[in-house]
Amino acid sequence: MRWIYIAAGIAFYIKMLLPAPSTPILPFSIVETVVTESGVINAVSGIMFHSRLYDTVFEVMVFTIAIMGAHFLLEDERPYPKVRRFTDAPSIIMARLGATIAALVGIELAIRGHLSPGGGFAAGVAGGTAIGLVAVTSPPEEMQAIYRRWHVAAWEKVAVLLFILLAFLTLAGVALPHGETGELFSGGMIPLFNLLVAVKVALGSWAVVLLFIRYRGLL
Repeated sequence: MRWIYIAAGIAFYIKMLLPAPSTPILPFSIVETVVTESGVINAVSGIMFHSRLYDTVFEVMVFTIAIMGAHFLLEDERPYPKVRRFTDAPSIIMARLGATIAALVGIELAIRGHLSPGGGFAAGVAGGTAIGLVAVTSPPEEMQAIYRRWHVAAWEKVAVLLFILLAFLTLAGVALPHGETGELFSGGMIPLFNLLVAVKVALGSWAVVLLFIRYRGLL
């Protein structure tokens, strides 16, 4: 079996050295076409939430299933007796400062993701990073209490359901006006998709963080 891997690696290396086949020159710009059809300047958001919205729906569902799987695999284990976290003042200050910056970046990416590099997934990652930084400097009971008090799990499910509903309405031909390209209120449903995905990813990350803190004692 080892020789098969070696032969495959050599073949792949030789393939990389060969000249790439010439690509045909299209009579139009793909980026300009995506921007025109989606109504947003960020062509990546236009592709994700317009050209391949059907695929993005399943990406959100895969992320949801991953969170459910983590909960399913860990729920039968015993909570970890000791949770490690930062307790010194400099580390707490730096982590909280980083969390504030990450949260602000996440909000910016969620609101203006269709106008600049960013979008819902990047915003959710930034939000999850902020939650993780707060978690490593806070008592686990406090994070769990906040999670339950604000019904975060329910809001996460609502975000998923709203995203799927709006996605299928869009695929069925129901859409909001594109508006003026380059303006904040433009792109039809795409700004709403960005916000819902950002909420879903951030809150889902919060759930996973709490699970690993409770059952592993460390992020």
